[in-house]
Amino acid sequence: GGADGGPVPDQQQLRGQGLVGHPAGDPEGGPVPPLRDDRCMTLSVGDSAPEFSLPDQDKQPVSLGELRGSPVLLVFYPFAFSGLCTGELCQLRDELTEYTDAGVQVLAISTDPVFSLKAYREKEGFGFRLLSDFWPHGAVAQAYGAFNGKAGMAVRATFLVDADGKIAF
Repeated sequence: GGADGGPVPDQQQLRGQGLVGHPAGDPEGGPVPPLRDDRCMTLSVGDSAPEFSLPDQDKQPVSLGELRGSPVLLVFYPFAFSGLCTGELCQLRDELTEYTDAGVQVLAISTDPVFSLKAYREKEGFGFRLLSDFWPHGAVAQAYGAFNGKAGMAVRATFLVDADGKIAF
């Protein structure tokens, strides 16, 4: 929440859209919960990163375990083609050499289907893989504590997994 204990403006806007907390007009009228549901797993620096295997935009499986030996940046984002997500991923695209020069592999994960991700990658010229956490819906995002179950989408979250598979940030 904000400094006064109230919700931060982004949460207020999302709540009005039914994406955070109770839908607008909820009879309970309770406080706005945080974007991350406390019942989800939370990860800390030093924890083992949850293993996963997801299809990329070309339907090729990508397994975190197979990437051991080099650091991996996992970027969870809500939706392909949305304005804010596109801006963030385009910035990542534009700064990609900073990561690749350091040996970091970049993976962006959303709950979009692979077909959407293929079109999105082609349109924006992303040089990193987009992974589909479509089915079981949001399972990987949930394992990382980066899923909004009410809205059925990943929330923005970034994790650096070190070469040994541990959360570095």
